[in-house]
Amino acid sequence: MTTDRRTALADAAIGVLADEGMRGLTHRAVDRAADLPPGTTSAYFRTRAALLTALVRRLVELDQAELQLAGQDSPEPRDADELTDAIAALVQRRLTGDGRRRSLARYACAVESARDPELREILVPRDNAARDAVTRFLAAHTPEAAAADVESRTLTLLACVDGLVFDRLVSGGAVPREAVRGLVAGALGAETEGSQRSQPSRRSHR
Repeated sequence: MTTDRRTALADAAIGVLADEGMRGLTHRAVDRAADLPPGTTSAYFRTRAALLTALVRRLVELDQAELQLAGQDSPEPRDADELTDAIAALVQRRLTGDGRRRSLARYACAVESARDPELREILVPRDNAARDAVTRFLAAHTPEAAAADVESRTLTLLACVDGLVFDRLVSGGAVPREAVRGLVAGALGAETEGSQRSQPSRRSHR
């Protein structure tokens, strides 16, 4: 029961942070958002730092669950078009509905972590099924000379996707598929991108 209450409070805190920003994240605001008696949040998380840490841990848990599910439920991408589609779907999820609110909270926490080593450690990128699929794809489709750089290419690609999401959260609008395709092409390298243009897409054979 205690664990469930802590999770409910962390979820409510994510919503408060998304809606009201870091300055609006207070124990009382979380009590209201969770529809619980005043003082409930402070009984579980005595300090604001403890509340923020619980919030960030919950964000990471939700993000990891989403990425694990995406990686397990979707077939491995066979070409750049399929990888582009998978990433574009992830971007869409993070810009709409609950995904958008989590994105707003996540970036607020990322800025806060610049001054908080504990939060920064929690937010360190972790392995998951979706990220592993991207790494395997790049390993199979980049030139042999770049094989040792696959992990770096994966991190760079995902960081750029993060940047696209952040930009659209601030400026509004959807992310064009061509923008995602350009990031994928960059991760593959000019040589691979050129060779793929000379071959028919597998989509034409479905």
